[in-house]
Amino acid sequence: MKMRIKKGDQVEVITGKEGTKGKRGEVIRVNAKENRVVVQGLNMVTKHQRQVQAEGKTVNPGIVKYEGSMDASNVMIVCKKCGKLTRIGISRDGDKAVRVCKKCGGLLD
Repeated sequence: MKMRIKKGDQVEVITGKEGTKGKRGEVIRVNAKENRVVVQGLNMVTKHQRQVQAEGKTVNPGIVKYEGSMDASNVMIVCKKCGKLTRIGISRDGDKAVRVCKKCGGLLD
């Protein structure tokens, strides 16, 4: 099934870790094949990185923090018009399909 969440959408976490539940952020990456999204500033993961010197590349060692992916079903899109959490509907605008808010009918694209 095609994902209806796109890069740049404002979303809110509705389930998951207590530290991230209820927080909002912008989608920075979408993996439709695995049904996962990466939200800016949420689900932070810590990685201990070793220094590697291979093929002219040097990676600085230390502790690196970055955003981990989460399942797309754990987030819900925030409508730009009404500011509420909503499901996404598809409407035809001529020959083009557009995403609409199920609550207020406002365009999400």
